[in-house]
Amino acid sequence: MAPAVINGLRQALAIAGLPGANGVIESLPDTGLAHLHLRLSGTGTLARVPKQSQMGLAPEAHLAYEAACFERAAPGGHAPRLHAVLPPAGALPRGALIVDDVPGRPLCLPQDLAALVKALAALHALALPTPRARPPLLDPPDTLAALATDIESQALHLPAAGLAPAARDAIDRERARFQRLVRASARPPTHLIAFDAHPGNFVRHDDGRAVLVDLEKARYGAAALDLAHATLYTSTTWDRHSQAVLDDPALFEAATQWLHALAAAGIDPEPERAWIAPLRRAMWLWSITWCAKWRVQAGRPRQAGLQGEDWSTELSDDALVAHVRERVDHYLEPATIAFVCRQAHQLEAALQP
Repeated sequence: MAPAVINGLRQALAIAGLPGANGVIESLPDTGLAHLHLRLSGTGTLARVPKQSQMGLAPEAHLAYEAACFERAAPGGHAPRLHAVLPPAGALPRGALIVDDVPGRPLCLPQDLAALVKALAALHALALPTPRARPPLLDPPDTLAALATDIESQALHLPAAGLAPAARDAIDRERARFQRLVRASARPPTHLIAFDAHPGNFVRHDDGRAVLVDLEKARYGAAALDLAHATLYTSTTWDRHSQAVLDDPALFEAATQWLHALAAAGIDPEPERAWIAPLRRAMWLWSITWCAKWRVQAGRPRQAGLQGEDWSTELSDDALVAHVRERVDHYLEPATIAFVCRQAHQLEAALQP
């Protein structure tokens, strides 16, 4: 990490009167495409320094959105607390957030699945604010239509992504299936959701809790999307430190445990059950079209400005970029796509009453 970033963080902490400005600041390994992380030794906190905004927001709006994500999720007991927001300035052109440094380790699946789905249920069980109080978080009036718009926007990159015909055909079949779901009248219940609940975004706290430490994309929407993102093959094999392939019984067990955890938190699980399988397919569609988008956009130079999303490989460590490229290529292979679709079909059949 450039010394300028650490020096800029020191200056920002000093101006804000926050602890850590004169202490040891430890650069953590570059493991994500959206943030750098620095440990403020002795303070129990981390600095999250954005590289870009996956939400497509300018720096100030992006920080406000992330701050709201942490503030809304923390009462559930499975997310870090927000300590401060450092505004964009100097060597921190996108600012930074100061959040809890969660003591623990990466998740180990399938052993930690129960802790993971319990954390999700705690998030989903949080009381909904009134619609007027939900901004700045996304709160689409039709969560399925909004998701379809995102998927189709990313799908514009499919022609340039160089997919094998079998892969493209399978993705297009799933797109058509989801469009039929969107045109139907049924809609899932609304909850606060992470929308980026892959296992690599969790830490197993020393006390046994799974803690969701990355909350950049939280919004109001369908809770089954989080269960999907936590258990899809394209999620459980994404992170270098928590990779695992879940078999069909493990997927069914995770879904069942999530429903039980919702019930224990006072949420009727039955309206959620019917959405587990179809929204698993939809979340995979979002993920696989993102892979096509990343493959197309990753080779571009980094943006000259700071106005939003930027997937340029220039923003990340070479080892991380190589890992992401290998994963994206693997997920776009016809055999991988066929495996994911088969698992979706098997889970749908297992969940039938």
